[in-house]
Amino acid sequence: MAELLRAAAGFLDLSTAASFVAAAVALYFLVEQLSYHRKKGPLPGPPLVLPFFGSIVPMVRDPTQYWVVKAAQARESGLGLAADFLVGRFVLFIRDSEMSHQVFANVRPDAFHVLGHPFGKKLWGEHNLIYKFGDEHKDLRRRIAPNFTPRALSTYAALQQRVMLAHMRRWLDHSGGGATSLRVPCRDMNLETSQTVFVGPYLDDKARQRFGDEYNLFNTGVMAMPVDLPGFAFGRSRLAVERLSHMLAGCARESKARMRAGREPECLVDYWMQEIVRDIDEAAAAGLAPPANTDDKDLGNFLFDFLFAAQDASTSSLCWAVSALESHPDVLARVRAEVAEVWSPESGQLMTADTIQGMRYTQAVAREVVRYRPPATLVPHMAGESFKLTEWYTVPKGTLVFPSVYESSFQGFTSPEEFDPDRFFSEERREDVVYKRNYLAFGAGGHQCIGQRYALYHLVLFMALFVSVADFRRDRTEGCDDLEYLPTIVPKDGCAVFLKQRCTSFPSF
Repeated sequence: MAELLRAAAGFLDLSTAASFVAAAVALYFLVEQLSYHRKKGPLPGPPLVLPFFGSIVPMVRDPTQYWVVKAAQARESGLGLAADFLVGRFVLFIRDSEMSHQVFANVRPDAFHVLGHPFGKKLWGEHNLIYKFGDEHKDLRRRIAPNFTPRALSTYAALQQRVMLAHMRRWLDHSGGGATSLRVPCRDMNLETSQTVFVGPYLDDKARQRFGDEYNLFNTGVMAMPVDLPGFAFGRSRLAVERLSHMLAGCARESKARMRAGREPECLVDYWMQEIVRDIDEAAAAGLAPPANTDDKDLGNFLFDFLFAAQDASTSSLCWAVSALESHPDVLARVRAEVAEVWSPESGQLMTADTIQGMRYTQAVAREVVRYRPPATLVPHMAGESFKLTEWYTVPKGTLVFPSVYESSFQGFTSPEEFDPDRFFSEERREDVVYKRNYLAFGAGGHQCIGQRYALYHLVLFMALFVSVADFRRDRTEGCDDLEYLPTIVPKDGCAVFLKQRCTSFPSF
């Protein structure tokens, strides 16, 4: 009998515990739903959200469809906004360009914080340029500015052309008559270009190979579930960032020594370290500590930030440029004619900075590629404090905010769904001025992309070289140009093309 009583008591204890857990879960679910609906207010969005996880699974499984639905909700409601819930965070999607400007113009501790990625601070640390505010941020941008002067861009142009032509030669040699998907080859070319332009002489072949392996690890984790545990892609990605930043810190250290010795800059880090070394030496002469953000570790973090910004965004733009040129023969013919007036593959010369600057129509094509298919379609921010976005809606503190530069690109412009470089070339239309506030591919405000001149320069160079040395035809299949997020947008088929050498003799430098 005693044993039966003890068993019954144990059963009651388990039953009570189970009831308590069930009640706690139900209370958590209720509180979370009420909090979500209070923050959501009149905005369109799911009526109920999965506890904690929210919509993270459909977002990771099919990001293209996920954001298409958010954009449709924001558009059809007439409010320009849509709400959701992701991994414990309330989410706000912004379609309206003017509301996006409100976010970009108010990046400060008591308003919006740039994230770059919903879990960016965890992925690549809290000390990168995009997370800086106020005077510290302005001072950093001042030091970085010499990296993108006409003199610096001229130095980079020769490096870029040599790398691009070497890769294009390999693409043609391995085409074999079948279709070649350009996404991975463009990504590999961009990684080598970025390494060469940013830290050229400071990485040997072995280091570059290791760098490429680590970067691939990082890239895999960017689109993975944010689980920072051993064995998960996100955790491996975060560790890869640490190793890459350490490698780049070593490059900064070597460049400092080289610039202090009076050598001429050969790459981006050299132009940057010229300024850094001068500031450090002036502080030392005045008996002061070195300026903030000038030690090797910080510089390694910033260099990685640069490389990440240049790598995937550029791959996206190159792929869309090839697709757009092939599907618009009239545009392709005009680009080829403009380039042929100033350069030919048989000339035995590289293009100069003046040559590149003179290709106005090709520059217009580059700008239209970036408008038509902005690589980073969303620029995640977080609301550090509550912010009154409109007369009728206040963004709650802690909200993940996604201004959509993609949606802005299709607002205001004349026939925005058409690929039309003349909108940026015609002196009469001047849509780059008239609809400037809708051209948000590089952001806006104090955190606008500091490397945008380099990004467009890189795209112009690629197009000029590619259309001159190669004939290309898209392997057109159903849905080949649908958007795919990896993490920037690329054609769904990876931009598959048939390639054939166009020039009489391929340039070699």
